Amino acid sequence: MITAFLTKKNKMDTTVQNTQSVQRVLQYTYGIVPIVAGLDKFTSLLTRWEDYLSPSITGMLPFSAGTFMHIIGIIEIAAGILVLLRPRTGGYVVMAWLIVIAITLIFGSHYFDVAVRDLVMAIGAYCLAKLSAGNTRPKLTSA
Repeated sequence: MITAFLTKKNKMDTTVQNTQSVQRVLQYTYGIVPIVAGLDKFTSLLTRWEDYLSPSITGMLPFSAGTFMHIIGIIEIAAGILVLLRPRTGGYVVMAWLIVIAITLIFGSHYFDVAVRDLVMAIGAYCLAKLSAGNTRPKLTSA
């Protein structure tokens, strides 16, 4: 009886450790990637971000597409920092952000592959938020 209890406890401990490990990987991923993408809005080393804007959106802007991308970059950096500090809230913010980006790409009739990728990433951000529901002050160091 005690052996069965200890076996169940060990399995539960392993499950909790695995869940925490997955949460930590998601937290780093959804924290660092938006920060890198946000910083790249200022350098365009990864891609030419203005190309992802629909001409109809570009036409409505009161400033240049480059300026718009700089604003987006600042928002993405803030979202990444939020994920690193508050993964539950940040996960939901990044999820919503990715969905908005995907919808914008779909309505622009371009980059459907990127839209699908962003929707899949939004699911991952949702998973991070759900896994972080019980953690109000997560530790960023390994346990």
